[in-house]
Amino acid sequence: MISYRKLMAASMAVALLATACGSSTPTQAPAANATGPASGSATLMAKTIAGANLVVDGASGLTLYQFASDTAGSGKSACTAGCATTWPPMTVASGTTPSAGAGVSGTLGTITRDDGTTQVTYNGRPLYHYSGDSAPGDTNGNYPGWSAAKA
Repeated sequence: MISYRKLMAASMAVALLATACGSSTPTQAPAANATGPASGSATLMAKTIAGANLVVDGASGLTLYQFASDTAGSGKSACTAGCATTWPPMTVASGTTPSAGAGVSGTLGTITRDDGTTQVTYNGRPLYHYSGDSAPGDTNGNYPGWSAAKA
C-alpha cells in the first residue's frame, strides 16, 4: 500500500515536471548582454559550437537566435516588451547595412521594430541575443520556440 506522503511527493514531482515541460516562457531573465543600437555596421560570423554551424555576432562572438513566432519576410518582430528583455534584438543604427563574415551565406537585412530601433535579419527573420549568454560559445537561449540561428 502506498503511503499518503509518497503519493503527495509523486504528485508534486509530476506537476513540477509538467509545468517545466509545458511552459514556453523561460524563468531566467538576467539583463546582461542587452545590445542597443550600434554606431557601426554589424557583422555576422559563422562559428561551430557543439558540432553545429551557428551564426554569431561578429563584435561579441555571442550566439544569435531566431524566434519561431517571427514570420520570415514580414518585416515584424513578434518579440517585444518583456520578451525583448530576455532576448534583446540585435540592433544597428538606422541606415546601417549588416555584413556577412566568414561562413555566413544567407541574406542579411534589417527591419524597423515597433519601438523605432533597427533590427538585423538573417534570411528574412529577426535575430536576437540571449540575456543569459555571457561568453562566446554559450547557447543558453535554446528554449521551446527559440533556436540558435544556423549558418
